[in-house]
Amino acid sequence: MITRTGLRTGSRTAACLLCQSRSFNVSYRRLVDNKPPTPTPISAPDSKAAPGTPGATIGGGDVGAAEGPLAHAPRAYGKALKEFTPMPLARPIGMNYPPSAGENTGIDNRTLKERHADLTNYDKHLKRREYLKSKISRPYFRDWRNLQFHQGKTFLSPPRPFRADLSLYFPNLRGRTLAKTPGADAADTTPILEGRASVVSVFSSMWAEGQARTFTSADQNPALHQLLLGGGSGGGGRAQLVQVNVEEDVLKAWLVRFFSGSLRRRVGKENWDRYFLVRKGITDEIRESIGVLNSKVGYTYLVDHHCRIRWAGSGSADPGEREGLVKGMQRILSEMEKEGVGEHFVARKVAAKKPAGK
Repeated sequence: MITRTGLRTGSRTAACLLCQSRSFNVSYRRLVDNKPPTPTPISAPDSKAAPGTPGATIGGGDVGAAEGPLAHAPRAYGKALKEFTPMPLARPIGMNYPPSAGENTGIDNRTLKERHADLTNYDKHLKRREYLKSKISRPYFRDWRNLQFHQGKTFLSPPRPFRADLSLYFPNLRGRTLAKTPGADAADTTPILEGRASVVSVFSSMWAEGQARTFTSADQNPALHQLLLGGGSGGGGRAQLVQVNVEEDVLKAWLVRFFSGSLRRRVGKENWDRYFLVRKGITDEIRESIGVLNSKVGYTYLVDHHCRIRWAGSGSADPGEREGLVKGMQRILSEMEKEGVGEHFVARKVAAKKPAGK
């Protein structure tokens, strides 16, 4: 005979088993539903993306790095190389979309709602986890060891400038300039580069700056300085030198600002607004795209009036590379003259490629 007490005991046992089954099933289904993130095509960066969010990096390397013109160049991550010989650039380097002022600032502009959505997105957690793992696993002294290969020279400059219709873009960078104007604390490089033929030097140490100066200094390349000063083959003040000092370390950036007075005296007042101190915004995608693969090496770029990279060099300059830089500058100035580019230049806006389904 089944008593009332037995019914209550049996119901409790059935309820406990049912709760255990539900708890187990919910956990199991949650693991099933979490599928690995699918790769998205490279597009223009979102102005509200979180700083430090990985783009197209997997395991510390770029997705397109294995197929790019710098596929076999030494990097701060990946397998260490025992031998390396730099090769001339066979294809253009740069970003796939034109730059715009306000990009790559390194500032988190997301709203609270967007931050909450990113915080509860499991796929983004996996991407962030892979990004942090790749950062932690990078050897600290790898860049220093890579200097043994031809003093850190990553690539040789191309024998001739890249065609204008095939060239890629130099990214926008935001930093502090030496100018004593209200907007000098947060200035963008794109407005400076548009409408002029520019030689852009990118460096992050005295050693790297010395390497960049082998391309651009008056004693090493006097023909280039004739064009920069407006002489030679129709320079006319349309050529300029832009220097980008990348100091991601807070202490080093503070020291550079502390000695900004000596920098102003050395650079000259006419070039104060063309010297940028950049601390944030240079992502791994940008480094892979423009070839800045060693933070201890100086890089030199020839950028036309549409912010396209027409020529590039790394490390210390060879005599043939200095001559190639001058010829490239003369070619861009000739193209600007044919297009009628003057003081009131209006940049052509090209729509950035958007991912499919957005």
